[in-house]
Order: sequence, then C-alpha cells, then structure tokens
Amino acid sequence: MIAIIDYGLGNVLAFANMYRRMAVPVSIARTAEDLAGATKLILPGVGAFDYAMESFRRSGMYDVAVERVIKDKVPVLGICVGMQMLAGGSEEGSASGLNWVPGMVRKLDTTHFTQRTQLPHMGWNDVNPKQSSPLFAGLETDARFYFLHSYYFDCQDQADTLATAEYGSRFACAVNHENVYGVQFHPEKSHEFGARLLKNFADI
Repeated sequence: MIAIIDYGLGNVLAFANMYRRMAVPVSIARTAEDLAGATKLILPGVGAFDYAMESFRRSGMYDVAVERVIKDKVPVLGICVGMQMLAGGSEEGSASGLNWVPGMVRKLDTTHFTQRTQLPHMGWNDVNPKQSSPLFAGLETDARFYFLHSYYFDCQDQADTLATAEYGSRFACAVNHENVYGVQFHPEKSHEFGARLLKNFADI
C-alpha cells in the first residue's frame, strides 16, 4: 500500500486518483497510524521550504515517517518541495531539512539566464536520466515533465543525481540515495510520462 502523506501541502488527491486509475493500492495518510502499514510513501509539497518543513513537523506524522524511512527502509518519493525537504536545508529559508539525501537546496543561477529566461522555471522540459534506475524505466529517452520552481537540489555526492534538466544551466531534477527518491517536477501534471514514473515507483 502506497501512503500519500497529507500534511496540508501538495495535490494529494491528484496522486491518489492517478494510482486508482492504474489499480494500484493507495491511501491518504493524515495521522501517524495511517503510515504504520504503508509499504511506500509519497511526500508531496508546494510553496516555501520553511513553511513546508514546519507543517510536516506539526502534522503528527513526522516522527513516524522518519522511523519508517530510516529504520524500516520504506521507499519514499519526494515531489517538488517534497524533494527539496529531503535535503539538509535550503537557501530559501533557515529550517533544517530531513537530510535523507545529503545536499542543499539552492536558487537557480540567474547569471546564465537569457532575456527570455526568468524565474520561476515554469512549463515543460526535457528530463535526462544520468544513470539506470527503476524509477525511470521506459523514460530513458524523450521524457518531458512539467516544472514549477525557482530552487534546485545540489547533491553532496553527485552519484545521488538520477536525472538532470536544463534551464539557464543544467541542474539535478531527480535524486536517489538508498531507499529515498525525489523529483523536482510534477508527475501528476505530466500526463503519460508522469503516470509511468508513478507506476515505476509503485513497482520498486
């Protein structure tokens, strides 16, 4: 059973509906007890980093989520700001992140932008896997996903970078460290590419 963590941020119903259309067992977790029997977790997120971390910590699910991921090694997928929360921290704020994937969240470098390029990075973009991963099975070429962000994940160990995209300069848009996965883009808004990625996560 995949549990989508609902701590007040992110389009939880969109993920749940996509999985239900694929006949993949899914639940929406709103309490610590809802996480107990999950075999996989999804951590969505939108908005500011500090607010997202504070909301997650106050949700009553934070400690159990940490135990499930770190102790029980349950696979987790962070999405958008949910991916950024996997880092140790962010230039956007002062709160500590989960530090499940060593690294920092940094602002996209506008010094390389052209006149037509601006923040936030919004719209469809090519995603280029850097290494073989079950998360990108069938998405190795011609995969496009929908983005909406101004910050990116700077991995401490570049071996944790699963895929990159380019906007002004090349940046990590998907990460993986042990049982922890993250994507900066929005699979729930990325049509068949997003559905394939979510199904791949279910199959890990």
